[in-house]
Amino acid sequence: MNIRKGTTDDLEVLKEVGQRTFIETFAPHNSEENMKNYLENGFSEEKLQIELNDPYSEFYFIELKGHVIGYLKVNFGPSQTELQDDQSLEIERIYVLKLFHGKKVGQLLYEKAIDMAKTRHLKYVWLGVWEKNERAIRFYEKNGFEAFDTHVFELGNDKQTDILMKLNLVY
Repeated sequence: MNIRKGTTDDLEVLKEVGQRTFIETFAPHNSEENMKNYLENGFSEEKLQIELNDPYSEFYFIELKGHVIGYLKVNFGPSQTELQDDQSLEIERIYVLKLFHGKKVGQLLYEKAIDMAKTRHLKYVWLGVWEKNERAIRFYEKNGFEAFDTHVFELGNDKQTDILMKLNLVY
């Protein structure tokens, strides 16, 4: 497996993998209408282009035999969705195709994020995870994250609760 930094040339693959992984993870728990709305807006080419061009956000794609099987999105400073702390890195997304769950793909992307935070000498890494995504919650807890707050995530007309989790970095 190979991890490479994403560029604006990756718009189509980002859209394709983002939508597919979002459907695989969240469709069984949400209405078709809310999913359709989110997929159209959350993964629109315009929105993804803005994210890819954001100097405070970075994407990393993980490939197997030349095919993207997942990606990582991290945010720094003003691009963080909640805290916007210059001493932190936000993991906004670790999305892995379902076929590759349990094969350490997510762990490799997670380790990439931690390495980036440590290289920048940041104090902590934080993220938000849907309270019903038990698999992801267990993954982050296994990696030392602890819940510290919650926030509302709107998926269409459904107000959902995300658990905010944090990992203090030790050097």
